[in-house]
Amino acid sequence: MTQKKAKLLYVEDDETLGFLTTDNLQREGYDITHITNGQSAIESIRKDNYDLCILDIMLPDVDGFAIAEKIRENDLQTPILFLSAKSMKEDRIKGLKLGADDYITKPFSIEELVLKIEVFLKRKSITGPDSRDKYQLSSYTFDYRNLCLEKNDHQQKLTQREADLLKILVSDKNKIVKRSHILETLWGEDDYFMGRSLDVFISKLRKYLKDDQEISIENIHGVGFSFKEAKLD
Repeated sequence: MTQKKAKLLYVEDDETLGFLTTDNLQREGYDITHITNGQSAIESIRKDNYDLCILDIMLPDVDGFAIAEKIRENDLQTPILFLSAKSMKEDRIKGLKLGADDYITKPFSIEELVLKIEVFLKRKSITGPDSRDKYQLSSYTFDYRNLCLEKNDHQQKLTQREADLLKILVSDKNKIVKRSHILETLWGEDDYFMGRSLDVFISKLRKYLKDDQEISIENIHGVGFSFKEAKLD
């Protein structure tokens, strides 16, 4: 049982599944707010702070994607986990692009869900001896603590997961970081589906950094990634 009584938002319109999942998560020691529709969920996130949000996608009014968008308008740090019967690649990618951290397909086991929750609530140290919060990446300034990339007068806000991934890469600049290390550190496991999620986040970081030809994130096929900078610190 977890020692921390983390506060979770759980949005699920299936009453039976919702009751069973809520009951099991409460037994694990979590403080659960179970809501059955999207509009009530949006109202709840406006007045309460949660440590993690678990969102069903298919809801009778406002869907999970729209709820995630509302969360990310003002909150880039709270982890978002999608639960859905949908398993199409397009839905997974859409959720990740909206700022979700992970995606579990129904039916799922409580053990699997708890594992995912614990990965997000107990983030591993991702930098080792590198404890810096700011990095100069050619013409970009990466402010890890404040979750942003700055270039001239433009500021790109990052989600916590995007910032964590970028910090892993830049902490070992010009070296190869293995896919398995990234996946186990950020997602808690190294499997095919988490690998596809990682690829989406890599694509997003490349897009954010595309205006500087001195830096790049290279794919080392079958091994991992390397953040390359022509001009070293």
